Amino acid sequence: MRVTMILPALTEATSPLFRPIKYSLFPPLGLATLAAYLGPDDDVRILDEHVQRLDGIVDDDTPDLVVIQVYITSARRAYELADAYRARGVTVALGGLHVTSLPEEAAAHADVIFIGPGEDTWPSFLADFRRGSYASRYVSSERTLVGLPPIRRDLIQRGRYLVPNSIVVTRGCPHHCDFCYKDAFFTGGKSFYTQLVDDALAEIDRLPGRHLYFLDDHLFGNKRFAASLFDGMRGMGRVWQAASTVDAILAPDLLEKAAAAGLRSMFVGLETINAGNLPEQRKRQNVGRDYGAVVRRLHDAGVMINASFVFGMDGDGPDVFDRTVAWGVEHGLETATFHIMTPYPGTALHRRMASRILHEDWDLYDTRHVVYEPRGMTAEQLSDGYWRAYRDFYRWGSIWRGASGKPARDRLRHLAYAGGWKKFEPLWDALIRSGQVLRALPLLERALSLRSRQDLQSRV
Repeated sequence: MRVTMILPALTEATSPLFRPIKYSLFPPLGLATLAAYLGPDDDVRILDEHVQRLDGIVDDDTPDLVVIQVYITSARRAYELADAYRARGVTVALGGLHVTSLPEEAAAHADVIFIGPGEDTWPSFLADFRRGSYASRYVSSERTLVGLPPIRRDLIQRGRYLVPNSIVVTRGCPHHCDFCYKDAFFTGGKSFYTQLVDDALAEIDRLPGRHLYFLDDHLFGNKRFAASLFDGMRGMGRVWQAASTVDAILAPDLLEKAAAAGLRSMFVGLETINAGNLPEQRKRQNVGRDYGAVVRRLHDAGVMINASFVFGMDGDGPDVFDRTVAWGVEHGLETATFHIMTPYPGTALHRRMASRILHEDWDLYDTRHVVYEPRGMTAEQLSDGYWRAYRDFYRWGSIWRGASGKPARDRLRHLAYAGGWKKFEPLWDALIRSGQVLRALPLLERALSLRSRQDLQSRV
């Protein structure tokens, strides 16, 4: 059987001017995971439009099956590809977040759709497909990662990604924030579950080099699993990055175990500096937490921070942008990611804000455009403030002020990491287009490995 698997490019990743590095960070692990269920005699390939042009590759492609992963801002492109394949008589399967959110929309462009995660439904479909009779819809209900076959990393073109060693050892999140696009994806079964620790360690052991990036939504979500994983990783010589929540970072012991195992950078959803916004968004894990203590705890452990902030919640006024940037610089955040609040279909936020949503042009649901009527400011103020926050936070002066109060090695790491992320986009563009972005990985590893002498001595 011949199978083509495609990750269409997000609309915001197709600029003819430059290709932001974040769209060439990670290979399509979801598709590589599904590919592991195919047999040794099956001919399968994975195409990622973020790192290669598909024109000329898929125009005359006629496999037995094409599988397309759909995200909201790639939906238009995904449907375009799906329709072209179906016109050639190819069976088309669609899955992913957007398919689960809007199954009827997706079904109009597919022979079969998958609702929710695919570890249980995909093998069932394959068996049906080989028999020549399959359903038009498969809905996930059994949630387990036990017995998951090794990911088909041989199908990934490692040289096209800065972080080829990305890995996912859990699924979902124990929290249910109103604006989270992924929450609806796990409806109908367990919303958070993990691999066996030994299986996760075996997958890590198979990855070459030093650097890892855990793409889990909340790596610390099951504290027993996380503690055992970090104990097993200690001594492997890895440097790695991950995501967690405010409450888990403030909990005793777990962060220290992670740092001892090589954690050097953490993505944290701080979301807003206006505490009144949190209950409305059901961001309960942040309510009543001291964000300053979160920053100090991470920095004391030798871990850099990528803090995520969302603008446009109902409690935000026009001053929120400057206040957020000033807070981030004052507290020495190495990097920050800003978003305009976006009511994704399928979320509680979308249901609550239905009367205020301006349109359903999914191409613009990228957290960079205003797609609803804000309450505390105008749409123009929200858009302008969002872009200003990025400009102001990543000015060299802001980067230097954020780094200036740190020990020498931590200051150098801050400057290298923040500057390299935002100040060299033409270089990243050239590396991405030439397929040479992996050459920058040693620089990333070196930046992550820089730690203050005081921190190192405290761990001896």
